[in-house]
Amino acid sequence: MATSWQIRSGTPLPLGATPTDDGVNFAVFSEHATKLYLCLYSDAGEVLTRLPFPNKQRGIWHMEVADLKVGQHYAFRADGPFVPEQMHFFNPHKLLIDPYAKRLSERLVFHEEQVTQQEDGTLDNRDSGNVVPKSIVSHITPLEHKRPKSPETYQRSLYELHIKGFSQQLDIDPALQGTYMGACSAHAIEHLQQLGITTIQLMPCFAFADEVHLQQKGLSNYWGYNPINFFTPDHRYAIEDPVTEFQTMIATFHAAGFEVILDVVYNHTAESELQHGTTCYRGLDNAVYYRHQDGMYLNYTGCGNCLNTYHPASVRLICDSMRHWVEILGVDGFRFDLGVDLGREQHDFSPTAPLLQAILQDPILSQTTLVMEPWDIGPNGYQVGHFPRGFLECNDKYRDTVRRFWRGDTHTIPEFATRLMGSRDVFHKGHKCALHSVNYITYHDGYTLKDLVSYHRRHNLANLEDNRDGHTDNISQNFGLEGETDDLRIQQARINQQKCFLATLFFSQGTPHLLGGDEFSNSQLGNNNAYCQDNETTWLKWPKESRESDFSRVISELIALRQRFPILAEAFLPDDPLYQHKQSDEVSWFNEFGHPMSSSDWDDPERDFISLQLIESQSQTKLWLAFYREDLTLTAIPPNSSHFKSVLFSTDETIQLPENTVEFTRRSVLLVELNG
Repeated sequence: MATSWQIRSGTPLPLGATPTDDGVNFAVFSEHATKLYLCLYSDAGEVLTRLPFPNKQRGIWHMEVADLKVGQHYAFRADGPFVPEQMHFFNPHKLLIDPYAKRLSERLVFHEEQVTQQEDGTLDNRDSGNVVPKSIVSHITPLEHKRPKSPETYQRSLYELHIKGFSQQLDIDPALQGTYMGACSAHAIEHLQQLGITTIQLMPCFAFADEVHLQQKGLSNYWGYNPINFFTPDHRYAIEDPVTEFQTMIATFHAAGFEVILDVVYNHTAESELQHGTTCYRGLDNAVYYRHQDGMYLNYTGCGNCLNTYHPASVRLICDSMRHWVEILGVDGFRFDLGVDLGREQHDFSPTAPLLQAILQDPILSQTTLVMEPWDIGPNGYQVGHFPRGFLECNDKYRDTVRRFWRGDTHTIPEFATRLMGSRDVFHKGHKCALHSVNYITYHDGYTLKDLVSYHRRHNLANLEDNRDGHTDNISQNFGLEGETDDLRIQQARINQQKCFLATLFFSQGTPHLLGGDEFSNSQLGNNNAYCQDNETTWLKWPKESRESDFSRVISELIALRQRFPILAEAFLPDDPLYQHKQSDEVSWFNEFGHPMSSSDWDDPERDFISLQLIESQSQTKLWLAFYREDLTLTAIPPNSSHFKSVLFSTDETIQLPENTVEFTRRSVLLVELNG
């Protein structure tokens, strides 16, 4: 290690710490800083030196320091105006993480010394050097391996998993439980392959921190939607090295044939509100990195701040981060948390917002799988169906309608039919195909599938918010008793209802999303907002053998049918300009008498039965799908058919099949292949 520091001009790009032939180039954006310092540390955290940046070009400070090596620990300090009414909070007493750091020395934990502004509004001069993770100069070898072929769009099925929750109670080496390596263990791979899903959607893996209020309550951020850095995998899922182990996990998933997309949080950071820690972006250039107005953050995320994705520096940061996760760490795509915030211009949402357009024109990023959560809590924050065509969108209209139909709500048939056919009222014909709709019954933020049929109200007391958090309207039903029960009749009704939900999901036009654990009826005991429960509430309870574990078999059957009959995922209809270059399929709707649905049938508020016939144009395969949501016997007649060719799937093993009719003995979903 040099004792006299040889400084050269260096270059403004690439941003971050980049090893050179005989040193390290450092480049960091800060438009409004008047001075910027590079702080070098030993591996043990001892201060080695503080070097001022000599050069600034287009808002980027840069220099090259000779003789530094990969593995060098470093951080920044920034000086400049401290003018709260203008949202400038420069404070050289606060140590700052490099926004482009590829490795961090440890997890970030909140300490009072990180606060940049005292309660009276004046500058806080406590030094935070000992309580902020150090960035580490890194050269990460790109993940070199063969990616699997991307699934055909009609075949894609998403499976959402949490690294720790998925593997913490898996029957594997205890050293692997709860880790990247546990999530891709042989046992885990075998389970996912047997399900038949194509795409693993990982919950956030960016380095993240616990919110201050959780830390004070002795809780933690379990889900991970609170990032401190957009380039580094989090330490808590690693055995030793989070970067290498994350890459190994991706390579293992790929070798098993899975596409992998990562749930990413680019809408806010863990710096949160002004009275919380200053550890990176706020200290480097708060007025640029965050949206603000009249001396206050615009909190469109509900998390204390929101990133100003309208600014070129943020657009570059996010796109550089995405390319790093694709090209270096190996992922195949992204699911964007609170995506509307990424599509805002000055304030309002626009499908032509700079960040969205930057992603779609990028030759690397535009070829990845992109899924948007199409809302935030800001003005005009609900934008389902309004994103550019390069993005799939999570469709909560599908979730709510399907839940209402199976709960037995009145006046649901017309909208239920619309959701089955890809929500063409949202993803309009001629503009987007039905596969843009990511259909789901359950997601991480809400009830699990079992809890959806077991609880009428939320049970979130363990979150220590007096049961005031989480969704209030879950569109759930408990079948007569709240929570767990030994009543076999209620148990069977709940199992049957879950099968109906699953069958509806995989027989709907669009892209299906499955919540990990629903395949064996996992429960969170009624907690519908378990973001802070890093315990057995959220860790998947892997079953040995039970009736509920049979859901895995059901799902694998449903996925196999969907792949065998692509028309179940996407029908090419003659009135849709997107498909005028293809042979047209046929879709027809029928009542229980085998007659086409009449106006009075569609308008009947109490209607409990609907069916449709699908005719695939090229093969002339005829499928009949029937949905019945009552527990009273009903006899239905398939349309235009003298005999069944075969029953492909039924949620009810007791269903009766007299000639030319079907006797439904309880609520059911039935798929039949008809003779031509």
